[in-house]
Amino acid sequence: MEVQNTHKNAVSELGFSSIPGVYSNDEVDAIIQLITKTDTTRDTFRKSKELFAIRQFLKEIPNINELVFNENLQNIIRNYFGEDYFVVKSIYFDKPETSNWYVAYHQDLTISVDQKIEINDFGPWTVKQNQFAVQPPLSILENIFTVRIHLDDTDENNGALKVIEKSHAKGIYRPETIDWNTETEAICSVPKGGIMIMKPLLLHGSNRTTNHKKRRVIHIEFSNITLPEGLNWSERIN
Repeated sequence: MEVQNTHKNAVSELGFSSIPGVYSNDEVDAIIQLITKTDTTRDTFRKSKELFAIRQFLKEIPNINELVFNENLQNIIRNYFGEDYFVVKSIYFDKPETSNWYVAYHQDLTISVDQKIEINDFGPWTVKQNQFAVQPPLSILENIFTVRIHLDDTDENNGALKVIEKSHAKGIYRPETIDWNTETEAICSVPKGGIMIMKPLLLHGSNRTTNHKKRRVIHIEFSNITLPEGLNWSERIN
């Protein structure tokens, strides 16, 4: 219980925490195998030399759910956040060994919804792969938490997330205004089979790889909020 509270407090205070050993090597390999067998020609799949990404991941590969939501992850969600949280977004990222993407510091400020409705404090709106996305009020963003499942060992040499500690508690925080005299940067190394829990308002980015190793991550966002005025989470899974 003490270890559990340590991670929960870290997410609350720092904006993130990493937990190793949530998946066995066999479980990770089974997830990768199922992804590899999937038809990648649909609109929600993006594939190039630099990146392979699957939006609406849990919907596009429904058989993956049983593997992803193993007993360990279910217990973590239940014990850390409560019984009433549900999935609101899922993405799979595969940055191959040859990819050398650099991701600048940013916050995750949009949610995926089923339609465009003009509602006060919701906006701006965008559309990607026939998916509506909108920036909601701050209270909704503050309620969300993200679980990043690492299918490879990830450290500072192959694009592990770098974050600004406690930045999730500062509202909308523009990267160009970061005061490096007062902020603390951390590198979030996560072993294969481990997870990182983070708040989407946490400023985060990643450096280019220097060791040319793969970094495959499943990104799942959770909330327990019902959206207003007939707006619905487009990817909701209970």
